Amino acid sequence: MFDKIKRAFSLEDDDSEYIEIDLSKETKKAKVLVKPFVLNSFEDVNSILNSLREGYTIAVIDIKSLRSKDIIELKRAISKIKKTADALEGSIAGFGENIILVTPQFAEIQRAAESSPQTEGSL
Repeated sequence: MFDKIKRAFSLEDDDSEYIEIDLSKETKKAKVLVKPFVLNSFEDVNSILNSLREGYTIAVIDIKSLRSKDIIELKRAISKIKKTADALEGSIAGFGENIILVTPQFAEIQRAAESSPQTEGSL
């Protein structure tokens, strides 16, 4: 009887209670992903926004197709993308006439700096 009580309160190491977890097998999704998108219709905005909400995606969006089809739909799509970028504290910028770049909070888009004309005396 006392042996049962002694075993119940004993401080024996019981390795069967511990499970070893191999942390090297876990996938880490902390890498930044630069992902191209083609905006063919307003419905394509949802996949772009879902990727941006994950927080690790820099979206490079080709708007040429939708621009040639329907400029009003393009404006709606860009407006929705801009609102999401602002809510996520990200940035949005256009490159040329057909590319839009959208970044998450940790990335900043450097816009082209205005070049000042050099004077003859500064050469």
